[in-house]
Amino acid sequence: MFKFLACSCQVIYSQFGLAIHQNDHQAWRRFVEWAQNEIAVVPDFHKRILFSDEAHFWLNGYVNKQNCRIWSEANPQVYVETPLHPEKLTVWCALWAGGILLQNDEGHNVTVNGDRYRAMITNFFIPELNNHDVQELWFQQDGATCHTARATIDLLKDTFGDRLTSRFGPVNWLPRSCDLTPLDYFLWGYVKSLVYADKPQTLDLLEDNIRRVIAEIRPQMLEKVIENWTSRLDYIRASRGSPMPEIIFKM
Repeated sequence: MFKFLACSCQVIYSQFGLAIHQNDHQAWRRFVEWAQNEIAVVPDFHKRILFSDEAHFWLNGYVNKQNCRIWSEANPQVYVETPLHPEKLTVWCALWAGGILLQNDEGHNVTVNGDRYRAMITNFFIPELNNHDVQELWFQQDGATCHTARATIDLLKDTFGDRLTSRFGPVNWLPRSCDLTPLDYFLWGYVKSLVYADKPQTLDLLEDNIRRVIAEIRPQMLEKVIENWTSRLDYIRASRGSPMPEIIFKM
């Protein structure tokens, strides 16, 4: 596994993307200016952010066309058969320079809603944070409805105070911002490139693969992923808030 992680892998973006809205450029510029100002004051600020997100892992390997990234040493030709009612696991992760927290105990074929999300935050995420200095950490989440109910924002503010970047949070997270979310530009595509290699036939086997692949991600790789985040800030600032074009992100 170490030899694979050390090879010249690259993530190849698909041709699908999220449509950029009229006001997105201004919102992106404001956020990038804020983030770079924070880094100017605290140089390792970007290493203190817990980036979070959910992803579906379909038993048949179905790919989400909105933010598909495929890890390979060559540009692959991908063909996916999709059954009418595929089975899936929904996985939540928080990624930062210090590691990855993984939670997928919601069960099989479930939809995340506000109640389930708050239960996960209360019963899994916050207890896990007891092993870390929460006073130094920020928390990021996207604007999904299940994340942004008032009860959820209040729960997160009880733990993080103003160190929360989210829709309706103290610092507004960007809409349609896969380019700035390490789970989108790295983690999900990387994990999905490996967990289907042995063609798991059950959700339990798929879950085992997911846990194994995430556990084997080296700290050095996470450091590169987080450092790449600052390069993305530089690009977006130089382009005056434009999203990143199709790029190859090498590790």
